[in-house]
Formats: sequence, C-alpha cells, structure tokens
Amino acid sequence: MIELIQFAWSPFCLVQRRILEFAATPFKCVNIPCGDRSLVWRLSRHRYYAVPLLKDGRSVVFETDEDSQVIAKYLDNQLGLGLFPRHWAGVQNLLWRAIEMEIEALAFKLNDVYYREFVPAAEQLGFLRHKERKFGTGCIDQWRTGQRQLLRDLERRLIPYEQMLADRPFLLDDRPRFVDFDLFGMLANFLYSGHYALPKAHTRLNSWYRRLATLEHSTLPSEELHP
Repeated sequence: MIELIQFAWSPFCLVQRRILEFAATPFKCVNIPCGDRSLVWRLSRHRYYAVPLLKDGRSVVFETDEDSQVIAKYLDNQLGLGLFPRHWAGVQNLLWRAIEMEIEALAFKLNDVYYREFVPAAEQLGFLRHKERKFGTGCIDQWRTGQRQLLRDLERRLIPYEQMLADRPFLLDDRPRFVDFDLFGMLANFLYSGHYALPKAHTRLNSWYRRLATLEHSTLPSEELHP
C-alpha cells in the first residue's frame, strides 16, 4: 500500500492526497510531528527531510527541487491519471510556479493564524520557532493583524483562475490536470482551519473546488491521445 508521509495541513501534502483520492487507489497517510523529520530522513536515506514523501513498496519518492513535481509525476505514471499530457507541458510549468508562489504565499499565512487549533500542543513551540526563524519574530501576529488585507490579496490573485473557468470545467480543458490539483491543495490549506470560505465573487472557482473535491478518475470518459 502507498504511504504518504505528511503534515495534514501542508498545502503540498494536500495536493498529493487529493491525487491519491482521485485515483481511488488504496493509500495510508502517516502524520509526523512537525518538529521531527527523522522518519523522512531515514526513508530517504539521509537525502531529504521535507514533506510530502511517498513510500510505495520499496520505492521512496520525494522532490528533487522546488519545481520538480516528482511525486505527482510518479503517481501519474503509475496510475495512468493523465495529469501531465505533453501538449500542456510548458503551460503547466508556468502555472504551477505561479500557483505555488502567489497563492500558497497567502494561503499558508492565513491558515497559520489559527495554528493553535490544529497543531498539537506539544508541537506548537517547534512550529512557532520554525515560522519565526524563516519569516521573522512575531510573523504570525503580523499575519493576524493583516488578515483582512491578506484575504483581499488572495481574492485578487484568484481572478485569473476564475477567468480560466469561464468556458471549461477545469483550468485547462475538460478534465483535471496537475495544475487543478496544485491549486486545489493551496486552497485546501487556506480552508483547513475552518475559519474561511472561498471568495463568494468567484462563483466558478467555488463550483470547480466542490467538483474536484470528490471527483474520481474512473468517472471520467476515456481520453483521446494527442499526437
């Protein structure tokens, strides 16, 4: 059985979890303490310490850089999901970089404002220390103070994705590609605390999110292969 080593609220873990659910393949989520990466370090043979990490039998899969998408491509190849068709290759590369820079940068801050509600008490000090070492002392208090502006910024940055859904059910065409799951993961992280909703003005994006949240690959019609 596939094992997904994760933090439950991580946007990048949420991407891979939704892909696995979409594939309807048996898998197990293994939640690790946010301050203890020893399992990842051991499984990767001291080559990696971030999440997510995928263990599939003897295969251990992890990212090689910030833009690699090794895990998603592995799942796509193993499970035949059609997430990375050649005719969308360059476009997807551009889009997932934008999603993981512009959307994720706001989503995780808004979610982290409520970290005491989802990070176990014993791990909160390590979580706060990690955030403050990366973003500066008092960063979470600053995000809480600037919450309204962060929400306005997120709504504005989501406009292109709302526009992309004007005449098609998914971001690129008539079936979900990797960038759909990538954006879904960033937004699932934003919604994780339960304190937010997607912007009401983005009606198509709301509908897309609900549809993608439960969609399974087996329900899609067979895809014609592009030359």
